[in-house]
Amino acid sequence: MPAKSFMFVPGDSEKKLGKAQDLGADALILCLEDAVSEQNKPLAREMTTAYLNEWHGKSKPQLWVRINPISTEHMLKDLVSVMAGKPYGVFFPKPSTAEDFKALDNYMTILEQQHGIELGSTKVMSIAESCIGTLNQADFANVIPRLTAMTWGAEDMSADLGASTNKDENGAYFLVHQMNRANCLLVTHAGDMQACDGAYLDFRNDDGLRDECLRARREGFTAKIAIHPAQVAIINECFTPSEEEISYAKRVVQAFEDGNGAGTVGLDGKMLDKPHLKQAQQVLATS
Repeated sequence: MPAKSFMFVPGDSEKKLGKAQDLGADALILCLEDAVSEQNKPLAREMTTAYLNEWHGKSKPQLWVRINPISTEHMLKDLVSVMAGKPYGVFFPKPSTAEDFKALDNYMTILEQQHGIELGSTKVMSIAESCIGTLNQADFANVIPRLTAMTWGAEDMSADLGASTNKDENGAYFLVHQMNRANCLLVTHAGDMQACDGAYLDFRNDDGLRDECLRARREGFTAKIAIHPAQVAIINECFTPSEEEISYAKRVVQAFEDGNGAGTVGLDGKMLDKPHLKQAQQVLATS
């Protein structure tokens, strides 16, 4: 079942790593990038790799590692270190072009072979968070088979734009960030990937988080980034179908099975066609 909550954990924090397994998140993203200072990056690599080795094969949440961008000197060092710990996946920040993904894929394939990992089995998740990366998002849809999820970010994008803020006086994202978010949703579904909504930064505002999660799910996102432990339970709740939704989805699927291949069927006085069946199947896949 796809993860609903992706929780960032600094890779150099012994305290936060020690609590990570108990947060209830479906996936942990052990961060070597923005959450770690420049001087602590070697330590973060060491601690993260040790954590992967400790929890390999027994971690309940998926274990991802956010490496540093391909443009930095740290990226290859990160990969060489953490691939030895056999993570579930690699979180790839700030991609610019499809060629960045192809280079990453080549490095990962070599390291998988070196460490006896099934070739292509280590997943990649990425994020659209730069001007050039956003413009090139359409090229990411089917760029490498191991790319299985994408999210979007407004903070680095704002810095790239030279903007003083990313929201208007009403708290709504400016159009450029709405465009980036919408493109992320389109690209993920075009590439048969998981669409993960970006982080909600006001971690004390439970109602705001819940509203944003429910809207994201209605739009087609199936997961959300968490930046604080208090957000995890709300995200999991909002992206989990209700019993009523599951019951109705089962009835839709059954109606099409009873229809013996018919393109349209009737249910509760309404005509349903193949898009309704696909929606029902998606609900059951995430329940």
